[in-house]
Amino acid sequence: MSKGEAIMAAADTPVLIVNAPLVASRLGYPDLSGLDLLELFAFVHPARFCVPTPRGLAQALDLDAPEGDEHVPLFLQQAAARLIENCESADWPEREGAWSALQSLVRMRWPWAQVLAPHVAKPERAEKWLFSRLPEWEEAAERPAPSQVVLSDAQVLGELDHLTGEGSERREGQRAYATDAARTFAPRDKRGVPHLLLAQAGTGIGKTLGYLSPASLWSKEAGGTVWVSTYTKNLQRQLRRESRRAWPSERPDGSQPVVVRKGRENYLCLLNLEDALQGGFSGRPAILAQLVARWAAYSQDGDMIGGDLPGWLGTLFRKRGIAALTDQRGECIYAGCPHYRKCFIEHAARASAQADLVIANHALVMVNAARGRDHAQRPTRIIFDEGHHVFEAADSIFAAALTGQEAIELRRWIIGPERGSRGRRRGLAARLADVASYDEDGGEAVEDAIEAAHALPSDGWMQRLHDGEPSGPLEALLAAVRATTYARDESGSQEAGYGIETEASGLTGELIEAAGDAAEALAAIRKPLMKLGTRLEAILADAPDWLDAQGRARIEGARHSLGWRVDLVAAWESLLDRLGGPADPEFVDWLAVDRSPGSSAGVREFDIGIHRHWLDPMKPFAKVVLEPAHGVMLTSATLTDRTNDGDPWESAIARSGAEHVETMPLLSAAESPFDYASRAEVLIVTDIRKGDLPALAGAYARLIEASEGGVLGLFTAIRRMRAVHGRIADRLARAGLPLYAQHVDPIDTGTLVDIFRDDPRASLLGTDALRDGVDVPGHSLRCVVMEQVPWPRPDILHKARRAAAKDNGGGGNAYDDRIIRARLAQAFGRLIRHGEDSGHFVVLSPAFPSRLLTAFPPGTPVIRLTLEEALQRVAAGVSGEEAPTSASAEAKEEEDS
Repeated sequence: MSKGEAIMAAADTPVLIVNAPLVASRLGYPDLSGLDLLELFAFVHPARFCVPTPRGLAQALDLDAPEGDEHVPLFLQQAAARLIENCESADWPEREGAWSALQSLVRMRWPWAQVLAPHVAKPERAEKWLFSRLPEWEEAAERPAPSQVVLSDAQVLGELDHLTGEGSERREGQRAYATDAARTFAPRDKRGVPHLLLAQAGTGIGKTLGYLSPASLWSKEAGGTVWVSTYTKNLQRQLRRESRRAWPSERPDGSQPVVVRKGRENYLCLLNLEDALQGGFSGRPAILAQLVARWAAYSQDGDMIGGDLPGWLGTLFRKRGIAALTDQRGECIYAGCPHYRKCFIEHAARASAQADLVIANHALVMVNAARGRDHAQRPTRIIFDEGHHVFEAADSIFAAALTGQEAIELRRWIIGPERGSRGRRRGLAARLADVASYDEDGGEAVEDAIEAAHALPSDGWMQRLHDGEPSGPLEALLAAVRATTYARDESGSQEAGYGIETEASGLTGELIEAAGDAAEALAAIRKPLMKLGTRLEAILADAPDWLDAQGRARIEGARHSLGWRVDLVAAWESLLDRLGGPADPEFVDWLAVDRSPGSSAGVREFDIGIHRHWLDPMKPFAKVVLEPAHGVMLTSATLTDRTNDGDPWESAIARSGAEHVETMPLLSAAESPFDYASRAEVLIVTDIRKGDLPALAGAYARLIEASEGGVLGLFTAIRRMRAVHGRIADRLARAGLPLYAQHVDPIDTGTLVDIFRDDPRASLLGTDALRDGVDVPGHSLRCVVMEQVPWPRPDILHKARRAAAKDNGGGGNAYDDRIIRARLAQAFGRLIRHGEDSGHFVVLSPAFPSRLLTAFPPGTPVIRLTLEEALQRVAAGVSGEEAPTSASAEAKEEEDS
């Protein structure tokens, strides 16, 4: 039927749906409602994985998958029946709490509630509610310092054989890689100089078990903790699975030898959930809170972002309900919380202090190293997997940004919520009321901080700036920043592009004067916060009688929060003090107005501010992370720069921080065992003109049709991706080839990849996150298409680093080329994940310089051809026949477009 007929049918009659927001988006009918089977699944089987498609539901429920679209309607009825049958089953594993939750959902008029009510029996005894069934964490003695041990090659290889299992293929590259990794666990020779290893491991080497072998051996013999840091949540899940070969799921005492650790904003906040359940949420978000409560009772660790909470659950409710249930704003009250002893975040922190292996992300490792609440949380043996992203992670962590959004968050943390705001947020006075009443100086510091914080932006600040009526010194500064940025905009139109920026040099006297006033206002905030921190230390040192263990923990938490906010304000002051003065060669400063596409024509401003980044962020990284560590390993399949001239390790060494710790890192390289020459082809299409959007969309559609799905389409601009998706999605759907897209479909990225992986006829369009974070082995991904060469965006920070590289002999163009080759190598790495994988890597760009071809593995056939010829090769599959040009062959340098 047509879309119009479908909308009429859905409006007249309640319908069974899978993923209502996605169906509504496809129909262009935002008011679509009905009985969403995903909501029913989340109630019946919380914390259980399910791909949110009919095929995924069939796998999760052990039903036969529908063979085609015409069989889906009947299947949906069968799936609903199976879920309802499960509720009646005597061995339903998630029965506990279901009846009580259902009573609340009946009152909320959840569409499924009346359907389920006859099938969920009332328990004979009162059910344990969520907060009573969650386990409490226990304090444990601090783990002793690890012993100094030296691992022999024989020990490491023996452990590797144990982990890979008997009868497994013996891979010499993996064995050499494992013994090299073991060298980072040797005793350190000199303070401040860790053993530093840069290890490139081509796809298929088996690097995870390669470094887990010495890591597990060292943790057992030395009694220490190894931190493995990743950049993507997908690799964290993979690491948790692989680690089971080396460690049991739990020790005899019930503790966990392996812990996944993330930032606070990833975990469910039980106090936020309690507030939501008691009326803080209404309408559809209140239903979400009930389903999240069901999940929390069965969750492994309370991780809402990439953990066992279905990634699609939050998107079913079309609002930021998930974010509202986590500690997004640093408002935790620690021991003041009634659920403190059951807190998922505190569980993870304490478990990681006792663990043998902690799986974290780059940002958390750096933050812990910089601001660890205690010595036990500062990692000393670190493996940075996906090590090519360490530079970008450090660039973000060690940067400073004085923006309206950041400043208003600080105001709310100090003062509390604005009048009329909903929620449980409390300011300093409410959180530390007992301290203020006990300690006169501490009480004065709280009052002074609150009074000074009124100089920060408040609700409605953006509208006041638009109206030319800023309130207070910080808003006056932001108004001057906005005016200067627009005045210097070179785009030719204020509607062109999204964000705009300008260098923080040659500034007007008005802006510099506003910066001085803002700096004084910030100093007036920082000083009482520092005084309050000192008073809290004094109270802990000479504790009053009323200060129990919970109170002490709460004050410790407050000290920690105060410390990093004092550092934040000091960084803002430093940033402002340098405006108008001589440029600091170690930093890059700029002004920016952040914008996004508006609901109508034009763009919408959402933040304004001043930014500072280190020219070389590996300098603070070396000081904070490398110097305290004893052994650090950076590993990836794309650490080195595949170039025809120069040292391939030069860039990797510079981006590791080694130059700032006075050590020459150990270097290790293991080539991929895959036969790229016969399993892959690079096709450079020469007849799609840049800027020709209809031709670009047509090329994508025809390539997906030729490949019969299984295409990962990578774009350098969200707008072009959306335009292409809008032109071809219906055409492909009629051919039975589902097309999904980031920033278009109301589905989180991780779930999009799950759907893509599960359906060999599906294709997926996306941007940078898909270029680096997708692991789809097998037939589901058989063609990668890039819309053009991924040139770096020439923003202020990039231009400054490019110029610095040129001054150091790196050459401006050579700097860009290294970035492009790294991006191409990462994108190509999505194509061949296992030895039996094969496929095509297509670039729709006539201007592809030959010097960039070294990004591809040696021996990979590279063919320049027309779209028609490319379609024939994609349809035929990879034959392994010799191609006209090879990435390893000498290629004549071409002129850049």
